[in-house]
Amino acid sequence: MNTRLSYTRFLGFAAGLAAVLAAGSSGARAQAPGRGAPPAPTPACGPNVAMKNVAKDSRCFELRTYSVREGSGNIDVLHARFREHTNALFRKHGMTIVGFWQPVTKPDQLIYILAYKDGAARDAAWAAFQADPEWVKVRAAMAVNVQVDNVFMSATDYGPVK
Repeated sequence: MNTRLSYTRFLGFAAGLAAVLAAGSSGARAQAPGRGAPPAPTPACGPNVAMKNVAKDSRCFELRTYSVREGSGNIDVLHARFREHTNALFRKHGMTIVGFWQPVTKPDQLIYILAYKDGAARDAAWAAFQADPEWVKVRAAMAVNVQVDNVFMSATDYGPVK
């Protein structure tokens, strides 16, 4: 199987996983409205996690779901913020963007996946991102009140993405 086909299958899987998790998941962790930083350290994820079926060389993956709160903003502003500012800031702070999805049945949601070397790298990247003066300015200028839910994942030892 070629790499492009494997990646396409992964994206299909990720979109399906995102849809299931967007419908509601007890494994999701809610965060403060519109803030992005978690209230607690990231659970162990990434390489060398002591779990069955997990790749020893996995990165730490974070699936994030943003739901725009009713009457608090516009999903188009959120999309513009990511398109015009946030993605560049994520890259600046060492976050790997896996992809973004717009749920077709939930137009006020945005789902995306980021990857990091491990949980500690994730926490350091988010701390630097939150403190970045450009992010502070953009967040205030393009404010959207969102409910943020996230799920931390490690890749399986048999999947194509690590």
